[in-house]
Amino acid sequence: MKKIYLLPLCLSLVAAGACSGNKEKEDAEAKEELQVVKTMTVNDREVNQIGTYTATVEPEIINNISASAPNRIKHIYVDEGMRVSAGQKLVVLDDVNTASYQLQVDNARANLHNVQVNYDRAVELLKIGGGTKQQVDQMEIQLINAKNALASAERTLRNVNENTVLTSPISGVVTARNYDPGDMTGNLPVLTVARINPVKIAINVTESELPKVKRGMPAIVSFDTYGDEIFNGTVTMVSPTVDQASRTFGVEITLPNGDGKILPGMFGRVQLSLGKAMHVVVPDKAVVKQTGSGDHYVYVYNPDGTVSFNKVELGQRLGDTYELISGVESGSEVVISSQAKLSNGLKVKKQK
Repeated sequence: MKKIYLLPLCLSLVAAGACSGNKEKEDAEAKEELQVVKTMTVNDREVNQIGTYTATVEPEIINNISASAPNRIKHIYVDEGMRVSAGQKLVVLDDVNTASYQLQVDNARANLHNVQVNYDRAVELLKIGGGTKQQVDQMEIQLINAKNALASAERTLRNVNENTVLTSPISGVVTARNYDPGDMTGNLPVLTVARINPVKIAINVTESELPKVKRGMPAIVSFDTYGDEIFNGTVTMVSPTVDQASRTFGVEITLPNGDGKILPGMFGRVQLSLGKAMHVVVPDKAVVKQTGSGDHYVYVYNPDGTVSFNKVELGQRLGDTYELISGVESGSEVVISSQAKLSNGLKVKKQK
């Protein structure tokens, strides 16, 4: 009878030993299945803070060439894109009224001459007792009126002449032409001339950047048209008031343009040096962009062997690394491989 009872006991012990062996085997297999990752320790580093902005080129001065009164256009000697010099004749308008205004000037000049002669005669007569003071005073009033009439006629003729031949007050480029010969002038200027040496570039900076931007500081500007070529400008104006809509401050940069390569309307990129800051720098292969959003993340290896999915704010790209504004502390270990196979809180194995 004892043998009958011992047999089940032995079988139980054998089964228990087998189960224990299976569990250890499963644990070993689980350890072997941990995702192996490569990590790198990252630290704070002094980074030059470069502000990058986009802007459009503007001329330094814009002059609208217009007639002082409606008139018909006879000739336009320039077109958009042409360069002009200060004083250059640009437009000739109808001069049909010039002759009549010249005649008014001639008549006013002749009348002044006659009044002057009569006044001089009255003064001489008064000296020899042949006239009265009242007559001289009356003639003096007539003389003043005649001088004023001539000045008015000459001013009118001058305005007519200016309204007949339109010249450029500055050297620059014609940026707009709104009429053709034969048209009557209207509300729009006939031509627009812009001075493009130097040119201006207006950008907007944030409230946090404003204290770092000063008049006279250098600016580096590049244009898609000229590839990697850079142009050196200077900050010439910093607005003292904030734009209520964008909460930014306007900054104006002046750029020399002696060769005329930079034209109004060109798209430019501006860089300003805003000092230095200590920020964590990570390899670019550590940064993961979340699909369907503009968010970026970095996997950080934790002391317990797990990884955490940290959202980061990127700063500048520095060669094959990124500056991080926030999201990873100095001294952290970041994962630089196999991120596609990871998830937040997953236990992993470090590559040795």
